[in-house]
Amino acid sequence: MGSRLEGRHALITGGGTGIGASAAEQLNVEGAMLSLLGRRLDPLKSIAECFGGTAIQCDVTDPERVRAAFDEARAANGPIDLLIVNAGIAESAPFHKMTRESWDRIIGTNLTGAFECARAAIGDLLKSENGRLVFVASVASLRGVPYASHYAASKHGLLGLMRSLAAEYAKTNLTVNAVCPGYVDTPMTDQSVARVSEITGRSEGDARKAITNMNASGRLVDPEAIGNVIAMLCLPLSSDINGAAITIDGGTSA
Repeated sequence: MGSRLEGRHALITGGGTGIGASAAEQLNVEGAMLSLLGRRLDPLKSIAECFGGTAIQCDVTDPERVRAAFDEARAANGPIDLLIVNAGIAESAPFHKMTRESWDRIIGTNLTGAFECARAAIGDLLKSENGRLVFVASVASLRGVPYASHYAASKHGLLGLMRSLAAEYAKTNLTVNAVCPGYVDTPMTDQSVARVSEITGRSEGDARKAITNMNASGRLVDPEAIGNVIAMLCLPLSSDINGAAITIDGGTSA
């Protein structure tokens, strides 16, 4: 086990699966103490048992629960030094069939939820010797996405939030960055495959191939690679990386 983040408290939202779980693994390797938040407690407990973290149930769309969950994390592991805002959802629909309910659900989780989490931790992050805030955005933060305008809007907004906080706190010990993955080998991509199959009538195999080929590499991104970049951004040596949107998409954005 490494020691570059020894004694540092990392809180990860959406920490039970996919990118959040991979970030937990990599931050644990560097010695960080972990608080893992998510809506479903069982996956969180499974990851927490692997890496010695604390599992806390939290729906990021509930502001009161966010504040209470962050207090529970502090009680277990002390002030928050590193915040990984990873919780997010995706849906697909043609714009003319998109509902306000669907729009509110996507924006509420991916953008307003991120705002609430950042707000709940900002006091700790600014007091930390090397505070780190990392948003898990998407290549959808950087370009339009047909049939997912609400998702792309939420991720564009997330990048705007990140850049604004990076500029606002540039003279402090806090850095604020984002990772922007392409399609990743996670349960969220499995859900996207199922939606594409349902909407287009393609087989799930054909739908998965179509989604995979949206990455220039022709393969899905390994979530461990994203966890590795997140951990790198959290290191003390990364203090001059601020306001960056790091694409991890196999060259699609080149």
